[in-house]
Amino acid sequence: MYLRAVHAEPSIPALKAFLAANPLGLLTTGIPSSDPSIHYLQTTHIPWVLDDTSPSEDTLPTLRGHIARQNPHAKVFIEHAAAAASPGKPFTLQQEVMVLFNAPHHSYVTPKFYTKTKPETGKVVPTWNYAAAQAYGTATVYVDSKASSTITFLDKQIRDLSKKAEEEIMQHERPWEVDDAPAKYVELLRKNIIGIEIKVTSLGGKYKMSQEMGVEDREGVAQGFEGMKTEAGDWIAQTVRERGQSK
Repeated sequence: MYLRAVHAEPSIPALKAFLAANPLGLLTTGIPSSDPSIHYLQTTHIPWVLDDTSPSEDTLPTLRGHIARQNPHAKVFIEHAAAAASPGKPFTLQQEVMVLFNAPHHSYVTPKFYTKTKPETGKVVPTWNYAAAQAYGTATVYVDSKASSTITFLDKQIRDLSKKAEEEIMQHERPWEVDDAPAKYVELLRKNIIGIEIKVTSLGGKYKMSQEMGVEDREGVAQGFEGMKTEAGDWIAQTVRERGQSK
């Protein structure tokens, strides 16, 4: 990710808050497989649980997730874990992995929004406004469905993820709980997923929200998005103003 200074978010606590608020991240790996049908590069959407004991400090978090065992991405992990000849134990990948998190809204920005520069010089072109963060780290996978370490990891991960989603995203007063489903059914589903734990070693991100433009052009962008009268437009307009003030 290109982290131009005017767009970059330098605060680790702010970046961790961004991950927590936007938990659906894209896990990307580059790992070889003996199966020619499986691509070297794999990307999977995963809703992550963020473990962070010090949200206000610069300590880096841990991410916990799971994916379907039939996913080609999982098959690569299983292949490498089997080659390590450590049955029943979690397997730590040698290759670095990356997870990309995106803000809920993004948009094309028309040059017509630049109310100062466009009429004065015409030297403006379209762009795209968005916000994103990327976490690099070391991944440990839990692939042996019979191992106690896998069962313990997955049981906690799915419970923590369900609790977060039900309470923070859905905001249910009486949230659905894993124990609401039959135990045998949950056990069956658990056998068909693998666990992934990532120790984050590097965290960076950006808000590309027209900070490179002058005050009048930024306000033109904000007003332009407000004029769309959409949830996305309102969010982008607010973020353009907030990031413009903090640059």
